[in-house]
Amino acid sequence: MARPAPSVHFLYTQSVRVVSTSLVEGKESNVAVAIDGSGAAQSARDRVYEWVRDEIIKGTLPAGRFLDEVWISELVGTSRTPVREAFHRLNSERFIDLLPRRGAQVRNVTARELEEMYASRRLIEGHAARELCLAGAGAPASLDELASAMEEAGRQQDWFTVARLDRKFHRSIVDAHGNSILTELYDALRSRQQRVAVRALQIRPQRVPEIDRQHRAITAALARNDVAGVAALLDEHLRPVPEITAALG
Repeated sequence: MARPAPSVHFLYTQSVRVVSTSLVEGKESNVAVAIDGSGAAQSARDRVYEWVRDEIIKGTLPAGRFLDEVWISELVGTSRTPVREAFHRLNSERFIDLLPRRGAQVRNVTARELEEMYASRRLIEGHAARELCLAGAGAPASLDELASAMEEAGRQQDWFTVARLDRKFHRSIVDAHGNSILTELYDALRSRQQRVAVRALQIRPQRVPEIDRQHRAITAALARNDVAGVAALLDEHLRPVPEITAALG
């Protein structure tokens, strides 16, 4: 039996289009697509890509959900061709699977993906931090401000913002090293890094104070140019937590 297409209702405000969707599960949920001046300069494909990516990262579009082309094209305000193009990019970045005769399905974050992500980050961030300390460069100036902003977002349980700021914190260390190729490699991890971070925080939010403490300690070790200290801290910070790995299966 064919699945009924979601019904879509539009309510416009000055800056945001709010869409109420009657989903297959019979539940009503509300999502919003921001429309502003900068959005006009974006291609339709990029608007679709960024919206679907962010909603997957947040968990609004959960693992296992099938994504309907018509629903998304109406939601974002474009034709179906940019949706298909965005789906191919999302598939290449492992956000969705494209299944023959079934369509696009949101992928699950697996324990293996979590472990591989942290292993890649330990290699890149560990090298960058070591080189900064050996050069006597100290801590990047932005780290304290980013740590404070993360702590505030954590108190609000805004995991999407925490993950975004966490990435900025760690990228600042990589970027300060000045190796453009290393930074490009790190940037390739961006979207999956944020998704893994949000999922980990959703599973075990009580880890947030410990994560905050580690960020402050990493900043202090970099400020002292403490090669051994920052290496040990990053190794601790970028290790998968067994409880989270077990929950992902």
